[in-house]
Amino acid sequence: MARITVPQGTQPIPVQGTQVVRRVAALLRMIGRKPGGMSLPGLVRETELTRPTVHRLLASLAAEGLVDHDAASGNWILGPEVFLLGSVAAARFSFDELARPGLRRLAEETGESAFYSIVRGRETVCVLREEGTFPVRSFVLHEGVRFPVGVASAGMVILAFLPKEEREEILADWDEHAGSFGAGHTLEIVRKGLAETALRGYSVNPGLVLEGSWGMGAAVFDRDGRPVGAVSMTGIEPRFRAERQPFLGKLLLEEAHRITAKLQG
Repeated sequence: MARITVPQGTQPIPVQGTQVVRRVAALLRMIGRKPGGMSLPGLVRETELTRPTVHRLLASLAAEGLVDHDAASGNWILGPEVFLLGSVAAARFSFDELARPGLRRLAEETGESAFYSIVRGRETVCVLREEGTFPVRSFVLHEGVRFPVGVASAGMVILAFLPKEEREEILADWDEHAGSFGAGHTLEIVRKGLAETALRGYSVNPGLVLEGSWGMGAAVFDRDGRPVGAVSMTGIEPRFRAERQPFLGKLLLEEAHRITAKLQG
């Protein structure tokens, strides 16, 4: 049986098939959700694993440089090895070249912060951000933040344009899929939002993730017409009132179309 090297004084972890890989991947994703990382109790709660198991996994990851323990906050944060691996992988994924120009145009023309998110399994992951000039901002979204598909503006517009069978499969198990976001994103609210998104072409998130923090999104499609990403903007509620939404939606759709054309070209 393979074994993972851990720091002195910590028992090594037996590796049993893919279970450990799944657990390690889940821990890294959870830690990467926020720049400040997550606490051990938070990781135990989210993973539903025992505290000793989570601690041993974290110790193993720390020994490999994949996570660090922040003594000031007590949180576990991503380590330097993740940065190095990401730097190498970045050459394969030209998100900056693909979407950065459009995000800059959106930020400059509207003053709002603009984002590009991609689909990973049943989640959306923010990979790019361009800050707007408006002095009051929403800090709900930044690089690395993950939401279940259907949650927030990017997730809503992606779910709206998924094939019907896939969309209904997600909605059939909505409470488990949405997790802690289900309180604001009830099935009734989500279905209503999906219908409106399909009619407009863009989504509107009226503070469902965080009260007062609004967002709008437009989907990006691959050559098969499948939504693989989304361009979105976030800001405070007064900046996203009904009379301004058509203007913002038009700009979002234009930039999403440009990115789609690059992907399909």
